[in-house]
Amino acid sequence: MQKITPFLWFDSQAEEAANFYTSIFKNSKIVNITHYGEVGPRPKGSIMAVVFQLDGQEFIALNGGPMFKFTEAISFVVNCETQEEIDKFWEKLSEDGEKIQCGWLKDKYGMSWQIVPTILGRLMSDPDAKKSQRVMEAMLGMKKIDIEGLKKAYAGQ
Repeated sequence: MQKITPFLWFDSQAEEAANFYTSIFKNSKIVNITHYGEVGPRPKGSIMAVVFQLDGQEFIALNGGPMFKFTEAISFVVNCETQEEIDKFWEKLSEDGEKIQCGWLKDKYGMSWQIVPTILGRLMSDPDAKKSQRVMEAMLGMKKIDIEGLKKAYAGQ
């Protein structure tokens, strides 16, 4: 069992969201579904919680009601090695959601995600401040991050 598990509060879409997320990431699955019993805010037999894994990382989704919503204060970062990987996660996670800026998006449930290339950290932390500044400026002009665009900015092209 992992030490820290993200716990996601949904109104009533926990199972739907877990199925959506596990369909996108490799090495992902629904682990367990718990139902409400006699006591609780939802009808007996309705889904209370769904334990699922995304690429081996465990999450719990709760059907807790409409009281709480996701905000940008919490997001999940998806580190991508290739543009193909960025494109795939960007399109699938933003479907019926919102494409924001700098690799950020909100999915159809309101959860915020950052789809970023692994090369970004290296380019942004270059000791040459001019290079890293050009990368920052390029990224600020992007919604979905374009690796080649970052590399060109880094090179001063």
